[in-house]
Amino acid sequence: MVSKARGGFRKAGRLAGASIFVVPVRDLCVILGDQLGRRSPLLERASRSEDMLWMAEAAEESTHVPSHKARTALFLSAMRHHAGWLRKSGWKLDYRRLDEKDNCGSLGGELRAAIRRWRPRRVVAVEAGEWRIERMFNKVCREEGVEIVWLSDPHFFASREEFRRHAGGRKQLRMEYFYRELRRRHGILMDGGEPCGGRWNFDAENREHFPPQGPGLVPPPVSFAPDAETEEVFRLVEKRFPRNPGSLAGFDWPVTPEQAQAALNDFIERRLERFGQYQDAMWAGEPVLYHSRLSAAMNLKLLEARDVVAAAEAAWREGRAPLAAVEGFIRQILGWREYVRGVYWLWMPEYGEWNELNAHAPLPRFYWTGETEMRCLREVIGQTLRTGYAHHIQRLMVTGLFALLAGVAPRQVHEWYLAIYVDAVEWVELPNVLGMSQFADGGRMASKPYAATGKYIARMSNYCRGCRYDPAHRTGERACPFTVLYWDFLMRQEDRLRRVPRMEMQLRNLARIEPAERRSVRKKAQEILREVC
Repeated sequence: MVSKARGGFRKAGRLAGASIFVVPVRDLCVILGDQLGRRSPLLERASRSEDMLWMAEAAEESTHVPSHKARTALFLSAMRHHAGWLRKSGWKLDYRRLDEKDNCGSLGGELRAAIRRWRPRRVVAVEAGEWRIERMFNKVCREEGVEIVWLSDPHFFASREEFRRHAGGRKQLRMEYFYRELRRRHGILMDGGEPCGGRWNFDAENREHFPPQGPGLVPPPVSFAPDAETEEVFRLVEKRFPRNPGSLAGFDWPVTPEQAQAALNDFIERRLERFGQYQDAMWAGEPVLYHSRLSAAMNLKLLEARDVVAAAEAAWREGRAPLAAVEGFIRQILGWREYVRGVYWLWMPEYGEWNELNAHAPLPRFYWTGETEMRCLREVIGQTLRTGYAHHIQRLMVTGLFALLAGVAPRQVHEWYLAIYVDAVEWVELPNVLGMSQFADGGRMASKPYAATGKYIARMSNYCRGCRYDPAHRTGERACPFTVLYWDFLMRQEDRLRRVPRMEMQLRNLARIEPAERRSVRKKAQEILREVC
């Protein structure tokens, strides 16, 4: 057994599955579970001979919120496939598996052990996707007396600092202005100095609903059968997290860059053409419709955002998809995705605790079971529990809308979304939920609450067919809970909402309701809230 000072040789722990004599490392290079890109700046600057790559699976990442089984399996399988590629590419890798007997269960504890095991000169990592992780790693390195270097993440079109400069001095932030800035800077969908088609925004063309007979035959997304590595992960997840929500049946997510590229190609060729037209539409039994289902691969960095945007723009320039569809899709990535990341890092950690609407109701139990008489929620939550997936309108205007109208504590709503969706990483999930969906930041991110009656859901889906509730009723036995709670929400929040210019029309409509009917609505709302919360 050899144990020498820092400059000598010593026997180290797991290295590519074995215990061997190695030279002490220069840098310990951290790769997190959502940093699985092969063009990482970490790999570009690291040395195969002097540095050690480090990855770790930790039970805490599936239990600090009760992570959907498919979410946990996706992260672990993608990580293990990435580890295999790193080793084949000649990198030295210290990979800590969840089922190793001495795995301490937390990323912070595993990093501390790795520092003591390898005694590196410094720790190097790409910026984390979660404030909690960066704080944890900074604390561990400070306590262990090792410098930590954070590298800017080039996966994004704008750095954290660039967003801070954009936000500096502005009274209000709006995604639209940031989106236009990025399009100009990167020359995306631009014709010289002007936007292609003469307009920045094609939302007016992108809000259609399906005809009464439904969407017809929609090309399903390409699926990927689990390989042996993924099947092993399934067994581990079922053993370690049997009580976590969700199912692994039907798991078909891409877990490698090659599979992610195939998923991108499939979307561009088969569904992008009609994405814009029907991006806000919903239909029972059709979880994907014309959506890309690429967010999980992008958030794990199996796909580069620049490659996705470039592929969509090329489809328009080559005549394979209309401009309205392509602009609507690119807006989701270059606009909202970049914007919410900037918002997250601008205002964390305080942002996660804001509750401007003073909402404190508990999250209804049916969010974890799907057992409710409201067909829209039953459809969307049931689909989510089965697959870990719902598209953005299902999230914003069904599950998110009900929580907003019911006055659920925004922190509880955030933790549910972070737990339940396979693509959930906190930098993108938290601002979307607390800012856009729940208006808990009081309008710092979005210009108005996304509040609507059940009529919106009836117009954009077939969920209301066969439901015991009628979205046209706000009182009586058949009154739709969404409609009842919408008017109750306006009454409860009337004073606050008067300070929101875009709510003026809704408040004018509220003013037309007679006092007697207001009392009936309030009574019905209280009955609903007692029943579900």
